[in-house]
Amino acid sequence: MALNPPLLALAVGAFGIGVTEFTPMGMLPLIAADLNVSIPAAGLVVSAYALGVVIGAPLVTLATARLPRRRLLVGLMAIFTLGNLMAALADSYAMLVAGRLVTALNHGAFFGVGAVVAAGLVPPERRAAAVAAMFSGLAIATIGGVPLAAWTGAMLGWRAAFWGIAAIGAVAMLALRLALPELKAEPGADLWSELRVLGRGPVLAALALTMVGFSAMFTVFTYIAPILRAETGATAPFVTAMLVLFGLGLTVGNWLGGRLADRSVDGTIIGALAAQLVVLVLFAWGMHGAAAAALLIVLWGVASFASVAPLQMRVMAQAADAPSLASAMNIGAFNLGNAVGAAVGGATIDAGLGYPAVSLAGAALALAGLVLVLWLGRPAAVPAACG
Repeated sequence: MALNPPLLALAVGAFGIGVTEFTPMGMLPLIAADLNVSIPAAGLVVSAYALGVVIGAPLVTLATARLPRRRLLVGLMAIFTLGNLMAALADSYAMLVAGRLVTALNHGAFFGVGAVVAAGLVPPERRAAAVAAMFSGLAIATIGGVPLAAWTGAMLGWRAAFWGIAAIGAVAMLALRLALPELKAEPGADLWSELRVLGRGPVLAALALTMVGFSAMFTVFTYIAPILRAETGATAPFVTAMLVLFGLGLTVGNWLGGRLADRSVDGTIIGALAAQLVVLVLFAWGMHGAAAAALLIVLWGVASFASVAPLQMRVMAQAADAPSLASAMNIGAFNLGNAVGAAVGGATIDAGLGYPAVSLAGAALALAGLVLVLWLGRPAAVPAACG
């Protein structure tokens, strides 16, 4: 897709959100040691953010349904910046959790509204690719932003990483203000029409699929730093390198998923979940060797993010006449999967089953998602457009 300044601005916002969402996962040992909590307890910082997204997505989207889209998106990034400043200033576990909850309030509405805006900026046959272009910021964040933040945390302390993320938020606000056209809210947007669409069975099924399918990734990724240190014998530079490789995989998977979803939405979801299932089973063994771990982490990244654009398009297609709330709720479903995955991984660790069992637990969740999408039935043609 040719360079599109509005899509680029949306990707900058997505980049910032991706950095703040994924950075704590690479700094869990630092946060746990500094705040004198266990690693599973530090992992609850990830769950708190995810639950904040789930709560914030519907509330913020409904409260702002009639706001012009550009003004709304800039305002959401202002909330993002405030939350990261709170985290940077946190002197206790409770304050860090509070900062993460505030940061999370923007997440669902930004991606939900942003996906609808992105899809409306291009011809219908390119809508999945446009949504993937916006989400590319999230994927690219894992290549450069998250490893850089993890390095900053290791060198200067984890609070310094959040100061840097707040600066990204300020840049994103400026980019959105300058690049996005003045966009009015969807015609006829109101509370009841959005809620009626959200209550449809196919929409709820699509949201459930997103939650179950994406929990597989976060079961393992939440604890990737301690897994690599304990099982692979990784040093801090190696962990950073693996985060970069995972980000490269996510970027490739996001691009591939967007391209394939413009041809077949459900087919892309099925293929991505099946691939993630296989890779996570192999990772339970491969995490013991550096070379095998590196290869599998790249493949895992590709499989994980190949499903992002098609899952988003599936929900938008099922809620075509009032897509904003359903689109935002799908982001909430992604992050509910985040919370579920982090909890499943933490429970596996607390049960003393070992880190390889964490990977197998993620594989089991990928299998559950695959079974669900097959049970729902593959339609003859799932529209790859929101209306």
